Amino acid sequence: MARTPRLFIENACYHINTRGNRKQPVFKEDTDYRTYLHILIKAKKKYSIRLYAYCLMPNHVHLLADPDVQRDLSAFMHWLNRGYCAYFNMKYKIVGHLWQGRFKSKPIVKDQYLINCADYIEENPVRAQLVSCAAQYIWSSYVERYLSFNKELVDELRK
Repeated sequence: MARTPRLFIENACYHINTRGNRKQPVFKEDTDYRTYLHILIKAKKKYSIRLYAYCLMPNHVHLLADPDVQRDLSAFMHWLNRGYCAYFNMKYKIVGHLWQGRFKSKPIVKDQYLINCADYIEENPVRAQLVSCAAQYIWSSYVERYLSFNKELVDELRK
């Protein structure tokens, strides 16, 4: 059965979600989280993607991305997921798929919902009861967005 084409909307950004195969953990150690973020920085530069928010959960990832060229989003995610999968499989001496199917992406119009979506992404660890407040979770953009702007990873929100 053919896959349905992705929906690309001009002047929109995207809430992206990708999950570990069979909901398995995709991050086992702090080094794994750091490596994913390092690959994410490279992917941002390679594909001219602005990143407004992110959250790396033990078995899935949320990104709020704004590509310069809408159709580059798929290439960006393919490069990012493939690069991290190669690292993960080599480190843990396994083979096969790390990610469950295609990444999911939802277009977000640049209005107040953009800020709400960033907040929703960063509150994910609180909803999962990993921490009691978003500022405690070190694998999300919360601290970068609200306390110390990191221009290499998180971009300033533009409506």
